[in-house]
Amino acid sequence: MKTFEVKKEITIWVIMLLPIIYLFMVWNKMPEIVPTHFGIDGTPNDWSHRSVLIYLVGGMTLGMYLIFLIIPVIDPKDKIKAMGNKYFKLKFVLMLAMALLATLVVHAALTGSIGGNTIFLIAGGMFLFLGNYMQTVKPNYFIGIRTPWTLENETVWSKTHRLAGRLYFIAGLVIIILSFVVKNALTYIFVPLILSATIVPVVYSYILFRKVKKEVNGAS
Repeated sequence: MKTFEVKKEITIWVIMLLPIIYLFMVWNKMPEIVPTHFGIDGTPNDWSHRSVLIYLVGGMTLGMYLIFLIIPVIDPKDKIKAMGNKYFKLKFVLMLAMALLATLVVHAALTGSIGGNTIFLIAGGMFLFLGNYMQTVKPNYFIGIRTPWTLENETVWSKTHRLAGRLYFIAGLVIIILSFVVKNALTYIFVPLILSATIVPVVYSYILFRKVKKEVNGAS
């Protein structure tokens, strides 16, 4: 299956251009020195000349896009190519999320504010998508919970990704709900929530692998 089709890629190229277009639309309205980094509470903590935004915004989208182009080429077992449209779906959603974040960076530089709960809504939406997506991913070297134990055993891979998908979905849902209900709480629980959703499947994959290995050895 193809992982690169020009007609499909055009939609991603348009998405990549939107933050750049927005940047040049508001360029003359920006001060020379703008905030370019914010703490998790939304407070600016680093400033640069506005010209830095050209490289920052362009690098955010172009850098990720190049990674998506390279992965199918260097995949030793062509598992990514076998994903076909499923790989494009992942690329499209993550590139859209990155373009939205890049646009948010420009807006934050213009206004001096990160934009309230917008960044949490983007993150929450991305985790909702990944929660569903992770449960459909087949074993490969680049996408998913790639531990020595999931890569060693397909059953471990499948069950680990089923758990990870549920945890990611719950994390995304919690983030979105809290961003509307108790926004300030997210500055304290966002990182622990994401870390938990990421670390728990890794630990689970090890425990499950040991269990499966023990059952195989016992059967033999």
